[in-house]
Amino acid sequence: MEKDYIKIGFARDIKNPKEKRVFRFLEVLPGTLSWGTILLMIFFSYRHPAWTAFFIITFDIYWLLKTVFLSFHQQFSYKKMKANLKTDWMEKLSAMGGSALGGEIKNWRDIYNLLILPVYKEKIEVVRSTFLALMKSRYPLERLIVVLAIEERAGEIAREIAEEIKKEFGDKFFKFLITVHPQNIEGELAGKGANETWAGRRAKELIDDLKISYESVIVSSFDIDTQIYPDYFACLTYNYLTCKDPLHSSFQPIPIYNNNIWDAPAISRVIAVGATFWHMIQQERPERMSTFSSHSMSFKAITEMDFWPTKNVSEDSRIFWQALLFYDGNYQNIPLYYPVSMDANLADNFWRTTLNVFKQQTRWSWGVENVPYFTFGCIKNKAMALKKKIYHGFHHWEAFWSWATNSLLIFMLGWLPLFLGGNDFNATVLSYNLPRMTRWIMTLAMVGLVGSAFYTLKLLPPRPEKYKSRKYFWMIVQWILVPLVMIVFGAIPALISQTRLMLGKYMGFWVTHKQRK
Repeated sequence: MEKDYIKIGFARDIKNPKEKRVFRFLEVLPGTLSWGTILLMIFFSYRHPAWTAFFIITFDIYWLLKTVFLSFHQQFSYKKMKANLKTDWMEKLSAMGGSALGGEIKNWRDIYNLLILPVYKEKIEVVRSTFLALMKSRYPLERLIVVLAIEERAGEIAREIAEEIKKEFGDKFFKFLITVHPQNIEGELAGKGANETWAGRRAKELIDDLKISYESVIVSSFDIDTQIYPDYFACLTYNYLTCKDPLHSSFQPIPIYNNNIWDAPAISRVIAVGATFWHMIQQERPERMSTFSSHSMSFKAITEMDFWPTKNVSEDSRIFWQALLFYDGNYQNIPLYYPVSMDANLADNFWRTTLNVFKQQTRWSWGVENVPYFTFGCIKNKAMALKKKIYHGFHHWEAFWSWATNSLLIFMLGWLPLFLGGNDFNATVLSYNLPRMTRWIMTLAMVGLVGSAFYTLKLLPPRPEKYKSRKYFWMIVQWILVPLVMIVFGAIPALISQTRLMLGKYMGFWVTHKQRK
């Protein structure tokens, strides 16, 4: 491959000593910036408390304005999603004439959807529920190729589950494959990326045998708990055929963690719904959006790039940055404004669920591994426009810096000048008003939680009979946990990930436990 650097996992994969030092420096930098911000705030709270107080007030005002700005994005995204859920996408497909691809693809019936479902040790009820949702699809199942990708290291139970699913659903699709990803392949990280790449290559052999053009295949990689809404593949296919450049585009649905939301504890619910809201907001800012979890793209593009990365934890977002580098900046992410339903974090008891939530957030924040990767790629890639490099690079760096620092700046550092500023500062009017001003500004910002509570109720699936109607009350009250969640399950996991990357302690793939009650 001409652009071998797109397959780099970490600095340890680079043989050239000079390039290895550059990449290693870039790995150290995110954690250095985040820790440097926190330590500098502590230092200035001690040496220059008045400066720090003015900075904190300014930052809180900025955060208030940003909250208002993002809340409008959330509202617009929600309205578009609801409209798309009411749209008859099969009717829109049927009404289409030609397509943006032209040539051999004349209408949607020339399109095949390839669905790859990586499985590890999930229980059969989780896998079966995904297939039961597929059975409700209004998109013709005879245009669907399904690959159930199991792991050899998962043992005989995984094979038995796969065979049971094949027996029950295998004849419902155009083609159904079971692939077994071998364990201990040299140079691979045991995880979703390696599994789906193995499955993608097996699917390529089938597509080649059937002489299906790659341009007419849309590949979707879904987490195994992903349940589609009936018109999902129709919506996806319509967007594929009508977007400006489908062969250089990814397509991102909105993940809604609804499968088991009524059973999950409050902390898990707040994080799950908060993640949904964030991805709704990102749909309104596609120029800043990378792929996440369940996503789709052209099969031609994924084969040209030799499939997903096999050395990384965050393969879902890495594939977007890989494509952006491979196609010299000529790649985009298309928001579908259409949901898929997934699992909120749930384990056997509250404390195990809480631990799993923390582990999941740490894994998600490990997406910081893509910051040095993309920056190094920009250095190596001479064809991508400098403006595009700066734009994507800045927002990528800023996002992970904000993740690790902003909640600490908001909820904690407003008090530091009072504790560290000394008697001279504490005798000033500014010292007296600082906590009151920050509390007032943050109270205004937290008003946005009212809107969040409203949308939480709107997004909820029907209440199970085993729960009383008062459960709705707790779905609203849960939002008082937001300050705790932002720090303990936001900033701290992000700092852990950035510190590990800074120290070269690379993370392995942790599989989120899937459980239903």
